[in-house]
Amino acid sequence: MESWLIILFVIIPLFTAFLIPLGGKLLPWFGRTAVSGIMLFLVALAVHIILRMPGTVVYMAGGWEPVEGIPVAIYLVLDGLSLFLLLIINLLGFLSAFYAISYMRRYTGEKYFYTLMCLMIAGMNGVVLAGDLFNLYVFLEISVISSYALVAFGVEKTELEASYKYQVLGGLASLLVLFGIIMIYWQTKTLNIADISMIMQGSGQDPFNIFIQLILIAGFGIKAALIPFHAWLPDAHSSAPSPISAMLSGVLIKAVGVYVIIRLLFNMFPPDNSVAVVFTTIGALSMIIGVILAIGQWDLKRLLAYHSISQMGYVVTGIGMGMILLARGGENPAAALAIGGGLFHMINHAVFKGLLFLNAGAIEYAAGTRDMTKMGGLARYMPVTLSSSFSASMAISGIPPFNGFFSKLIIIIAAVQGGFYLLAVLAVIAGIITLASFMKFQRYAFYNKPEPDSPAREVPVVMRASMISLAVLCLLLSLLVFPGIRQVLLDPAVNVLVESTEYARLVLNL
Repeated sequence: MESWLIILFVIIPLFTAFLIPLGGKLLPWFGRTAVSGIMLFLVALAVHIILRMPGTVVYMAGGWEPVEGIPVAIYLVLDGLSLFLLLIINLLGFLSAFYAISYMRRYTGEKYFYTLMCLMIAGMNGVVLAGDLFNLYVFLEISVISSYALVAFGVEKTELEASYKYQVLGGLASLLVLFGIIMIYWQTKTLNIADISMIMQGSGQDPFNIFIQLILIAGFGIKAALIPFHAWLPDAHSSAPSPISAMLSGVLIKAVGVYVIIRLLFNMFPPDNSVAVVFTTIGALSMIIGVILAIGQWDLKRLLAYHSISQMGYVVTGIGMGMILLARGGENPAAALAIGGGLFHMINHAVFKGLLFLNAGAIEYAAGTRDMTKMGGLARYMPVTLSSSFSASMAISGIPPFNGFFSKLIIIIAAVQGGFYLLAVLAVIAGIITLASFMKFQRYAFYNKPEPDSPAREVPVVMRASMISLAVLCLLLSLLVFPGIRQVLLDPAVNVLVESTEYARLVLNL
């Protein structure tokens, strides 16, 4: 595979973002068509690379080779983990952009929406591919600044307030991340992640390293909206246009939050048990507190937002258990099972939570409300939304044969095998409360007493197509439990984390 293909994931959406305002003046439909087209191309490119997967691929911008062994180029690194995230980002980006073709006609400034969406996707792709901390930070800021504007896109009071809260806490997170990067550079005199890893190998449980890791967990924990860093998320996710809510919950909190934490903790720092315990504890608290906060919500999008906190708790708990086992020198199969369950749930969450936010947008589009107490009888008028939301509700609740059941089951089995019995119990309890929460959603939205004076209608065909596609994926992703399919997509990502010390050697070609 040609290494220059990697940079297309960043260049294409960036170039399209700057082209849309110009093309939109001549062709009003240019933005919505261009974004859907380029996102479909990037999905196809990701699938093409997965099928050919040659291992770790490094692109050095400008062709700058290492000077006396020092990596001076801008490194873009594609391995099993980054490719896994690229597929999630661009797949959900395509379906959200396609859904927005009809949904965004209710808003003015449509071309600016698609420009910001392209910038957000380019930033997330860049974060996933960045091989050095400086450019990781730059891409992170591109994605989150775009998301600030998209949260406020409707320019109503609640949307502006949510965006302001998001910006304040996001700015604090960026300061913490920048401080952590400065401290790393001060200690190692380099910003290349692989180079830092080589320097830090053998440093063991250095208090300075532990301090930096905790700072980075706090900074990226805010980006990921983990407990107790979650205050911005319910307002931001509920105020944004629904295609953006799907992107924020489905991929943004993963790409600029959880992904970066696990990439740095596994592939840059030497494994540390105390840091792994802190990380896993945050995940467990997010898993149980998020679902408890969610069940009392009556605003549909706020209910979904709180469930994002809980479901990301599952992801962090699974990966954190694997980190603890590796730090304690445990057997790799047990750690691999826990990490695999966490990554499996990561892609599952992108699909079913993205679908649920698109369902919420469809209901608001047709019924004009997000308040579940004012809904009712929509099953009669919106059969596609009903069936797709039922699939997503069962998936997030962990009901077989939907994908969420298998990833949650793997996490629970890994917890039992690793001796984390309390975490296994908490995961089961969180799943039961999640099921109760989405039974409430199904009842009040679709089967409650209908409003007699304003019957809703099913949403336009492009919105239905996106929802149907994600509903089908809620079933198809269950196939990842089978070895042949798992080895193509999931195992390469798991191996990057389990064999954490190999990252530096492969990137630096040592």
